[in-house]
Amino acid sequence: MSENGIDEMRVSEILERVESYRDLMVKTLCDLIRIKAISPDSGGEGEFDKAEYLMNLLDCFEVERFDAPDSRAKGGIRPNIVARLEGRRKRTIWIVTHIDVVPEGDVRLWHTPPFEPVVKDGRIYGRGSEDNGQPLVSSLFAAKAIADSGIKPEYTLCLAFVSDEETGSRYGIQHLLEQDLFGRNDMFVVPDAGSSDGSMIEIAEKSILWLKFVVHGRQAHASMPHIAVNASREAMRFIIDLDEELHRRFDGRNDLFQPPHSTFEPTKREANVDNVNTIPGLDVSYMDCRILPEYDINDVLAVVEDVRRKHEERGNGKIEVEVVQKESSPPTPEDSEVVKLLSKAIELARGVKPAVFGIGGNTCAAFFRKAGYPTAVWSTVDGVAHQPNEYAVIENMVADAKVFALMPFLKV
Repeated sequence: MSENGIDEMRVSEILERVESYRDLMVKTLCDLIRIKAISPDSGGEGEFDKAEYLMNLLDCFEVERFDAPDSRAKGGIRPNIVARLEGRRKRTIWIVTHIDVVPEGDVRLWHTPPFEPVVKDGRIYGRGSEDNGQPLVSSLFAAKAIADSGIKPEYTLCLAFVSDEETGSRYGIQHLLEQDLFGRNDMFVVPDAGSSDGSMIEIAEKSILWLKFVVHGRQAHASMPHIAVNASREAMRFIIDLDEELHRRFDGRNDLFQPPHSTFEPTKREANVDNVNTIPGLDVSYMDCRILPEYDINDVLAVVEDVRRKHEERGNGKIEVEVVQKESSPPTPEDSEVVKLLSKAIELARGVKPAVFGIGGNTCAAFFRKAGYPTAVWSTVDGVAHQPNEYAVIENMVADAKVFALMPFLKV
């Protein structure tokens, strides 16, 4: 036994098994990329096909399904899979990955077809390769290595493959949290953010606020602006004023995060009129806000309402504001058991001493933390999620699998 309380020969056998799966891991990620798993909220059919593919890989685990009904999706469900590998203790380490992906965006920006994987120079290119295919495959083959070895780990290991992470998690982790699955002493890892050298463990996330703005004007021929109220122009004025006011009022800095300040970004804009020579009478647009946890989301909404009211009082059209998503969560303590256990596994498997940080993204960890479960977010990624030409690094996928395979054998 080593000073870490583990049988080094047995662990070495498991890590060698992980390495032997390298080619199979590459094939599995390529297969997953080919299966579109886009939310109905983003124009897709959901995750049904990808879940069915995964079910065929889980024959060595105890498997349960906790599917959420959704009539818009293929099969009428949003699938959630839990695969369990029993350990000496009932206390469980959970590794939670998501099976949905975002749409490909403008295909003209891709060098290769987004849903046809390309293996090149140690990378696998394709939509969903990094987010969240790489960590999903890492966790799957870490557990498979343990199962195939016949060696019983210290802790029980559970893998959760969830739907709907990219569009709010209503049909995914929020649904699972309602199923009474999780123990108060369980430990949770969500491999959905990290750094390119594996040295960063995320313990905090900014609050997320998505806003929809509907600006009502008066439609008319473009040659008759004197009888129109141009909803597009009014929307632009409103959003620019709001953008400036939010940045002015919430300008604090927190160096735990990168970037270290709150962000307020105008993003999606819906089509208004179909022809150039019509002044639009309706404009619909959106803003993505990532707010430092020291600020209250309700204070941000109060500023939005103040700017909305002032614009509307000018008499140039009605403005409606809708909250599309609103989430906040407390940070995970830096000295929590899950952070300590994960740090030890990273140091042993990768020779890297990790540090902690916060992100502006929103992962499944936020829902666990809000429910009172300290959760660590970690993986080795280059941070190309949601970008054209997204890729996963094969070496990172294998190395992270070794970290996940070590965790159930360590003691805090």
